[in-house]
Amino acid sequence: MDLWRRLSLAAAAIAATPLVLGGCIAERKGSRPAEGRAGPPELTITPADRASDVPISAEVGTVVKGGRITTVRITDDKGAEVKSEPREDGSAWVPSAPLQPRRTYTAEVTATGGKGKTTTRKTTFTTMPTSTKPATTSRLYFANNETYGTAMPVVVTFDPPIPKDARVDVQRRLFVKTDPPQPGTWSWVADGTQVEYRAPDFWQPGTRISVRSALEGLPIGKDQVGDADRTATSKIGRQVSLDIDNATKQMSVYQDGKLLRKIPVSLGKPSTPTSSGKMVIMEKFQYTTFDTRGDPMGGYVVDVEDAQRLTNGGEFIHGAPWSEGDQGNTNVSHGCTNLSAAAADWLMGITQVGDLVTVKGTEVTLDAGNGWTAWNVSWDEFAKGSALPVPAGLRPSPTQPADPGAVTSESPQPAPSVSGG
Repeated sequence: MDLWRRLSLAAAAIAATPLVLGGCIAERKGSRPAEGRAGPPELTITPADRASDVPISAEVGTVVKGGRITTVRITDDKGAEVKSEPREDGSAWVPSAPLQPRRTYTAEVTATGGKGKTTTRKTTFTTMPTSTKPATTSRLYFANNETYGTAMPVVVTFDPPIPKDARVDVQRRLFVKTDPPQPGTWSWVADGTQVEYRAPDFWQPGTRISVRSALEGLPIGKDQVGDADRTATSKIGRQVSLDIDNATKQMSVYQDGKLLRKIPVSLGKPSTPTSSGKMVIMEKFQYTTFDTRGDPMGGYVVDVEDAQRLTNGGEFIHGAPWSEGDQGNTNVSHGCTNLSAAAADWLMGITQVGDLVTVKGTEVTLDAGNGWTAWNVSWDEFAKGSALPVPAGLRPSPTQPADPGAVTSESPQPAPSVSGG
């Protein structure tokens, strides 16, 4: 798991001295304790010296025995220092921006062992020309300087999909740092079109999240490269959640664990049912147009107000004055959650992108990847989707409620077209 947080230069393993328990062993004349005989640490770094055609996504890898890394300095061929940060496990130092093509870089690394003995290694390598391979288009759904809800996952999408044998390399270049720390993991949708990051529990209000999708120039499989290096930092706002029950045709709106209001709704009719599951508000529109003329079950164009997207497939919460007589008793929509005009306007002032919406009791269930579906599975099931090992200790807190509605404590554009009903 690649977590870009709590980074420390003292992150390499220190060899342990064997310990003898019980027994009397006379010290031989002239012998010295093991610590006194310890030599300088063993240090290996990559890329190899004089390596060429190195990807611009390269990192400076370090393996040390009998000591710890104390200094890393990377410079370009003009002598300018390249800023970098260590991985949490100390296995590599990651440049803070992609390297430049057809440039030569030098990395000098020092490790310090017992008695202050040091080992320094230096490597000089040259990056490859600008790649001529097609770029995999990636998109980071986490904007800069925004305020998100407590269920907001970090989402990256890919076109074409990432094959299974390339997901480890891609995931290693996706970094998330949280303040205060709240570790999580990435999880892939089965078809490789999307990967999502979340913690075992919902984010705490006030958490600051920094994300880097460092994919520019990364070899992806044999035939593709990554397209861009993207960064964003935003915060988590107040806790808001919506519970929608098809049995009662009511929406319950919670803030900080307290019920604010119940709102009558009309959901999808049997031929176009609303999905049941845990969804996340993806984007909000004060005004928009639903155009379903290109959909197999479509054929209409309608202007709507106060629309909030829940799925890629076109399920929204929105104002629907034409169905106010049905709200609270009959489902008549094309899959959306219909509210009165007044209720939809009120709700727009309460919610944030990233708020959890739970729908239950409808005829169909939410498909993985149809929107931001990170919370639609248990933590254990979510963690199985990681291409990298997830630490065994990363588990949900035993007091975490099943729904954040019980907690007492410019948006990204997820779809190129708008549909709904």
